[in-house]
This record gives sequence, structure tokens and C-alpha cells, in this order.
Amino acid sequence: MNEEAPRSVPVPRASMTVRALLGDPGLGVGLELVAGEAGLDRIIESTRIQKSGLALVGHFHGITSSRIQIFGQTELSFLHTLDAEDRARKLHDLFARELCCVIVTRDARGEGESSPEAGYRAVPELVAAAEASGTPLVRSASRSSVTITALHALLDDRLAPRVRLHGVLVDVFGVGVLLAGPSAIGKSECALDLVMRGHRFVADDVVECDYRPPGMIFGTSALLLRHHLEVRGLGILNVKDLFGVTAIRERKRIDVVIKLVEWSKDVEYDRLGLEDRHRTILGVKVRELVIPVRPGRDMSTIIEVAARNELLKNAGHHAAKEFFGNLEGALLGGGRRER
Repeated sequence: MNEEAPRSVPVPRASMTVRALLGDPGLGVGLELVAGEAGLDRIIESTRIQKSGLALVGHFHGITSSRIQIFGQTELSFLHTLDAEDRARKLHDLFARELCCVIVTRDARGEGESSPEAGYRAVPELVAAAEASGTPLVRSASRSSVTITALHALLDDRLAPRVRLHGVLVDVFGVGVLLAGPSAIGKSECALDLVMRGHRFVADDVVECDYRPPGMIFGTSALLLRHHLEVRGLGILNVKDLFGVTAIRERKRIDVVIKLVEWSKDVEYDRLGLEDRHRTILGVKVRELVIPVRPGRDMSTIIEVAARNELLKNAGHHAAKEFFGNLEGALLGGGRRER
């Protein structure tokens, strides 16, 4: 049996610039640069947002320069209580930490009580500190809660940990099945047969995986390979063109890994279904099944049954454990009757 581990290629840690953030069409809230244009190429590396209230009173513990800082109504109202000299000093101390970006959100008190510009215009020292330190100061047209939610959603996608895996990803009965194994073992042929049976194709050869909280791994195809499947003897096939849009998915959560291996009489395979194997992808344990391939085995049917069984396990029904539990109970009960 070929025990070669599937190839995985780690992708460098994701990041994005403030310039890219402001121009990203997927953000969903309006952002406008107010000051600090010199810092537009500063790097955002964290998906989390920080409210900077404690930093304004000199407590800088936990302030991370690669995280976006939010100035909402609470922070602005505190600054309004200070005299101009004190405001300038506190803002200078904060902006000197080379923050990647500071976003001032719209006054949360109501539509008519203040304009979107009122917050930062009422604190001219804020603009001066941003310009002096080259820190992008951005105005949001939305309230703090809306802005933070939109930023989290975007950054979770753009900065998600990623890895590339060699394999084939298919959606079988709603279960994301990653077919792994050595080249020429039959992964693509299985995927083609599954598509013929009405299941949905996601990716062939290169599966781009990304992590999503609270512990999910999603897979999609590399852009250049999207919708394409290589079958030896036929060449490159476009699954979408051949079978229509219902035969493909752009991305799918990976629920189970099926490792296809060459059958060997010298290897003992799991025959009872009690063995729990997992593969760790980006720190998340995903259930793994090892299925030997040999002439005469209907691999597509086996993969379909594996997907159905995964659905049962997720619903709390483990057939093998239930069977052996019943068997053990029957044996113990029979032993007591004999005594």
C-alpha cells in the first residue's frame, strides 16, 4: 500500500494593505480617506478590530498595530471632554504606535442629530495626528456596529489561513468529500462518475483550502482550473459545459477525507468501522477514511455510502458502535442467564 501523504503546500500568511481595503468591492460599507494618505500601503494582518478607548487614557497594553482601530461615539465624546493640548498629546501618543488604520464611524445617536463628518471635524487634533504620523484616517458612513460587522466579514475572507492540497473535492449528498491519494489512483474518474450520478463537482488536482471560525475548512478550485477535470484518455473536461451549472459548486466545506490506496493483501484494513482516523487541515481535525482500490470495486457507490454514513454519524447514529454495543449487551445478558 502506498502510504505517501497527500501533498500540501502552505500559503504565506495572508495580509492586505489599507489601500486594498478601501478599494475592496466586497466590504459593503462606505469608507472615505480623510487624512494620512502616506500610510495607505500599511499592512493589515489581523481579522479582529480594536476599540481604542483605553489607549486614549494611556493604557496601550493589547494595542496591535496590524489591527484596525475604531473610533466610535464613546471615544469621540471622551476626546471632547479634554482641552486641545491634552487631546493633541494623547492622540500623538496613540498614533506614534504606527497603527495600520484608524476608522471614525458615524455618530450613533441618530440620523438627524449629526452629519457623518461631525465626529472628526469636531476633533481637529485627530486629523493632525494622522497626517503627522502618516496613519490613514478613514471615515465610515455607517455606525460602529455595522462597520465592525462588515469589516469582520471581509477580513475573515481575505485574511483566512490557507493551504493548497492535492486531491479532488466533490459534494455528495451535501457532504464535502475530499478524495486524496497518489496520482493515477482514480480520483478524477470517481469524481466524474459521481457527477454522472447527480452529485456536484468542486475542484480537481489543486484544492484551495481556507479556515473559517469556529473550526471549519472550506475548499475551492484554483482560479485557472475552475470547473475543469482531467481524465486520463479523455483529457481536460469542462464539467460546467458538459453537465450544466447544477453539476458544479464554487466552494464547499470539507466534512470527510477519503484516502484512496492501492489494495494489498499484506495490509489489514478497517473492517469494523470502529477506527476513528482524522487528518489535520489548518489545525482542524477532519474525519478520514482509508479505502483500498482494486478491480471490480464500485468506488463511486462506496463513496456515496460513506457520505450517507457521515450524515448518520453527524445525526448521532454510529452503526458500528451501536452494533457492537448491542452485541456486547446480548453476550453479557446471555452470560447472566447461564449463571
